[in-house]
Amino acid sequence: MPEVAVVYGSKSDENVMKGALELLEEFGIEYDHRVISAHRQPEETAQFAKTAASRGIKVIIAGAGLSAALPGVIASHTILPVIGVPVGAGPLNGVDALYSIVQMPKGIPVATVGISNSKNAAILAIQILAVADERLAEKMIDFREKSGK
Repeated sequence: MPEVAVVYGSKSDENVMKGALELLEEFGIEYDHRVISAHRQPEETAQFAKTAASRGIKVIIAGAGLSAALPGVIASHTILPVIGVPVGAGPLNGVDALYSIVQMPKGIPVATVGISNSKNAAILAIQILAVADERLAEKMIDFREKSGK
C-alpha cells in the first residue's frame, strides 16, 4: 500500500518530479503518483486529498509551477503533511511558484523545498515516515553518511 503520494499539476512537470520518484524507489517506499490539476479538476483534487489518509497515504508531495495552487488546495482538504515543490517554469522560472506555495495562510501549512528540488521533497517525506519506522531511519542515516551530508 502506498505511503506517499506524488502529484503534479501538469504532465510537463513530470521531469522535475522524477527525482522524488527515483529516491522513494531507492528507499523501497511505495508511492502513488498522478497528474492532477487544482484548476482543471477541482472536485477530483479535493476528493483525492480528502481520501488520501483512508488509502494509507501518510505524506503528500505536490509539485506545481506558475500559480502553484495545487499544494495549498490539497493541504486545505487534509491534515496529512503536504510538501510543495515549486516547479521552475514560465517567465519567472519558478519564483512565482515558490512564493505562492510558501505564502500559505495560517492554519494551512505546506512545507516547501527549493525550486525544482523534488529530491529534497522525497528526503523530507522519508524523514517524516522515519519518525515511526526505525528501519527507514537507519537507511536515512546511511544515505546521509554516504552522500557526505
